[in-house]
Amino acid sequence: MTDELGFVRSLAARFGPSPPGEIWIGDDAAVVRPPHGPLLLAIDPMVEGVHFVTADADAGWKAVARNVSDLAAMGGRPLHALVSLVIPPGADADGVLAGLVEATALCPIVGGDTAAGPVWVITVAVTGTVDGEPVLRSGARPGDTLFVTAPLGVPPARPAPRVAEGTAARLAGATAMLDLSDGLGIDLRRLADASGVGVALDAIPMAEGADFDDAIGGGDDYELVFAAPDPDAVVAAFEAAGLERPIEIGRCTADVEERRLGDGPLPEGGWEHRW
Repeated sequence: MTDELGFVRSLAARFGPSPPGEIWIGDDAAVVRPPHGPLLLAIDPMVEGVHFVTADADAGWKAVARNVSDLAAMGGRPLHALVSLVIPPGADADGVLAGLVEATALCPIVGGDTAAGPVWVITVAVTGTVDGEPVLRSGARPGDTLFVTAPLGVPPARPAPRVAEGTAARLAGATAMLDLSDGLGIDLRRLADASGVGVALDAIPMAEGADFDDAIGGGDDYELVFAAPDPDAVVAAFEAAGLERPIEIGRCTADVEERRLGDGPLPEGGWEHRW
């Protein structure tokens, strides 16, 4: 059994001191400096038995990474994270905490809270900013080329948010972008629905060891899918940033009902919570 006060003291020791002018873990609220540009906000919970099986370091890392990925999908970058932990009685939190400490390489963790409950719940909220206008999911236009940042279908235990790739896509004129947390089949439909365009795909790039179902609906890839009007500008922006060239998968069309892969319909697939 662990008491909350002792646990919070141990957290402050694990995450270290705050920089001058800011107050991080240990007070009633964190005090941080606001960004000069737009403020981006994202939050995402992970529930034991739904998002992860074992409360280990990989779960702690992923809880932060999936939020940073949401900022990357806007062409932004992370600033600060808050972490809320619901911990079952008798549970060992060392693994999750180790993963959270490692995830400070993705985004500083500046505070949070803890509670006891029947199962593990790891909730992370992040702030971020963007040096310019954020890329929404609603700006794609007919004729835009569709890209993904890598082959799909084999999600890593520790996803790497594509922050640099999101920035490169934004600088190249990306008109719409999402991260592939729920699967290409459902996330691309979200982009098309929000933008009021159709999509016609030539092919879906599959990672080594993946099959078609994994690539279309597996989710948890945390790669980016984006639309852009100038493919040459996209290639140049990625090369200038020292990044792997994104993969063209198709185009946006003027037929708002079109959801096509090759000569047939784009298959359904992807993750949705239901209650």
